[in-house]
Amino acid sequence: MIIHTLDDTHVSWITLNRPEVMNAITPEQREELIHLMETASADANTRAVVLTATGRGFCTGADLRGGPPPEDRLPGDVSRVIKNGAQRLITAVLDCEKPVIAAVNGTAAGLGAHLAYACDLILAAESARFIEVFARRGLVPDGGGAYLLPRLIGPHRAKELMFFGDALTAADAHRLGLVNRVVPDGELEKTARTWAERLATGPTRSLALTKQLVNASLDSDRTTAFTAEATAQEINMTTSDATEGVTAFVERRTPDFTGR
Repeated sequence: MIIHTLDDTHVSWITLNRPEVMNAITPEQREELIHLMETASADANTRAVVLTATGRGFCTGADLRGGPPPEDRLPGDVSRVIKNGAQRLITAVLDCEKPVIAAVNGTAAGLGAHLAYACDLILAAESARFIEVFARRGLVPDGGGAYLLPRLIGPHRAKELMFFGDALTAADAHRLGLVNRVVPDGELEKTARTWAERLATGPTRSLALTKQLVNASLDSDRTTAFTAEATAQEINMTTSDATEGVTAFVERRTPDFTGR
């Protein structure tokens, strides 16, 4: 089950709510998450997104309780499932045109960890844990893990986490640069709300373009990145918020951004 609300501060709250299985994701929930991210992009009333969960787990990955894979699968079947499933979910978060905050309340394992890493900002409760469980199960990391982790912490540390599959505490995740901030468990929602509301009062289109620039820069050469930057600023200068921001600076007042 997923709980979704859009509050009066224009923040979309998406809460995974299957605490009995530590919020393992079913295919149906995966599709709902993708839909909610795509909806947030297109909805002018949504200006920030918070992804969180209930119980002791943030998300322990895909729900595998259906048992082992069928013995009659054909070459290409697994690849197709990964591309159409976990990778689509991670892509939906990365491509969401609104800033997405992960408020990690507990264990984030496998795809669940990658779901958090795909978000733009990551808040972790002190009790949160991050685990690359794939090697424990004799599997290769999927859901974008081998793409995301090296870009966040470098290849050697990424390999250490993926080879051993050890649980990483919230404090260690912060030390490695995987999360932005660690807060006491009881302050996670309050902090996420404060951050989200700050983002929701910002220049929404500018933030979207900034997100695209930063994400693309990791795979770009300097010339391509500089060209993209100039183009983004050209596009951004057509927005009402850019006009308001410059005008407010000249008039020495706080800008009133509308997200347009």
